[in-house]
Amino acid sequence: YYIVSIMIKQSSSTVIDQKPQKSADFSGLTFADLFAGIGGFHIALHNLGMQCVFASEIDKHARQTYYENFKNISPQLFEPSILGQFESFNANINDLDISLMPDFDILCAGFPCQPFSIAGVSKKQSLGQKHGFKDKKQGNLFFKIMEIVDIKRPPILFLENVKNLKSHNRGQTWQIIEDQIISRDYHVFHKIVDGQHYVPQHRERIFIVCFDKHIFPNIHFEFPMQPASRQYELKQIIADKVDNRYTLSDKLWNYLQEHARNSRKKGNGFGYGLVDLKFNEYTRTMSARYYKDGSEILIQQTNKNPRKLTPKEASYLLGFPKNFKIPVSDTQAYRQFGNSVVVPLVHDIANAIVKTIQEY
Repeated sequence: YYIVSIMIKQSSSTVIDQKPQKSADFSGLTFADLFAGIGGFHIALHNLGMQCVFASEIDKHARQTYYENFKNISPQLFEPSILGQFESFNANINDLDISLMPDFDILCAGFPCQPFSIAGVSKKQSLGQKHGFKDKKQGNLFFKIMEIVDIKRPPILFLENVKNLKSHNRGQTWQIIEDQIISRDYHVFHKIVDGQHYVPQHRERIFIVCFDKHIFPNIHFEFPMQPASRQYELKQIIADKVDNRYTLSDKLWNYLQEHARNSRKKGNGFGYGLVDLKFNEYTRTMSARYYKDGSEILIQQTNKNPRKLTPKEASYLLGFPKNFKIPVSDTQAYRQFGNSVVVPLVHDIANAIVKTIQEY
């Protein structure tokens, strides 16, 4: 069925005002968007002509952003179920009756990274909390993905997480993940990719692409080569004038400078990231904590304290299109973009998946 569908379902589709990119000119595949956030995977795959048949996101603010941006693009996700007991836009994956999920070709999942990230592990250790798979709230959600794989058996898995996933717990965490997937008869390909080749932000993430051995017994996958140029440069997305509320107060700016000085004296690595558009080609990594003080990415200003990014500028640092709607508060928007994937990078990997299938 899947091989036949690959050959007969072809057309072109471009949505959400994204910069045209060379693609495999393929449509017809379906995908499930798990831990969907605000839809970075959704935009990338939909722009390749694929259809989202199921999405799940627990955060109510992210769900609001997702709905506003995809209600017209993928209306089937938000329509009442004929069965009356199943929602294609699911709020809590732990409450999901997997047997009611529609079939799909690609399982997309940027599963929660906090239990494995360097900052997340450090914070949990300082609070005496468990991290990794021992984090009961988020750490075990990878195994929920495996439950879905066992029941739905999608031909392709497309996963994303923080770079530290490979080294967490001296490599044991990654070994468990890889063994779990391989034990289910999937080929596993993975690579750590830096988003700075696509957008002006240093953002290293691990991407994992898996193919069902029963359908693709001898398949080989190569991650795409980095593009010759970024989608746009930093100076193109930073506004000349923004509202004064984004400028740091004297109290906060003095605190950040003092904190950085004390950290240097102690030999620690804390320091704010001050961006000078004359010299900097890209920023530091934006995290979900950006709303607190903006310390990772501060824009230098003439005769004024530095300022934080606006939510719109933050969206461009992740490669979201110009007409992407931000219906939530600045605080929630920073959290959402800090947790997101780099959209054009996901697009390129998804495009490579399609080309690989076609050539196979």
